[in-house]
Amino acid sequence: MIEVVNVNKSFGENQVLKDVSTKFEKGKVNLIIGQSGQGKSVLAKCMVGLHEVDTGEILYDGRDFTQLDRHERSLIRQEIGMLFQGAALFDSMTVEGNVMFPLIMFTKMTKGEMQKRVDFCLERVNLSGRNKLFPSECSGGMQKRIGIARAISMNPQYLFCDEPNSGLDPQTSILIDGLIKDITAEYKMTTVVITHDMNSVIEIGDNIIFIYKGQNWWQGTRETIITTDNPEIGNFVYASEFMKEIRMSMQEKRG
Repeated sequence: MIEVVNVNKSFGENQVLKDVSTKFEKGKVNLIIGQSGQGKSVLAKCMVGLHEVDTGEILYDGRDFTQLDRHERSLIRQEIGMLFQGAALFDSMTVEGNVMFPLIMFTKMTKGEMQKRVDFCLERVNLSGRNKLFPSECSGGMQKRIGIARAISMNPQYLFCDEPNSGLDPQTSILIDGLIKDITAEYKMTTVVITHDMNSVIEIGDNIIFIYKGQNWWQGTRETIITTDNPEIGNFVYASEFMKEIRMSMQEKRG
């Protein structure tokens, strides 16, 4: 579990995060949602140490990340898997090389042990036998799955995903969502996903944090986000005419 306790962050005179407190639960897909510019990406960057908080605590299973020295932070970072928005693969490396990269950098595995782990991770994301391909030979969906394989290569306790469905067609997005949900449950990870994708919210949102004006404005599940009367959530979830029609239909059935 990751706990965020009374976190504040400003850039100059602009206070981006305002006394944010929340919990990201183990074995669940925790989503951070909100409109652009509301602070959700800053919150995630503070959680992994890319930004320093001004005040507050970030606890990784009780360990306050904000109070750790450089070496202690590096140890926690080795427990974190990252799936970047654009997959961020090395173009000059094969699929195998990309997935193996963290193992080379941060473990003392033998070549054989690393190969076995790479093969396992690729099999887990349904890419067995694609080891020698280069990223340029892979579709966008395949690249995201390679990114997931690399993210889980070190068997992380925590998984951060930044807009995992960005640039993907709806069918591939559903596959990526399903994969994230499955590996989260299977490995009992604390998974944190930043997303604008309402399909993801409805499909895999075990725990949803809505950031508005730098605050934890609302928190709930994929079931409660549909029925909440919170006006800011309503404006975000039902931004399109199609979603507004769905909302009206639901309200008619309820009332």
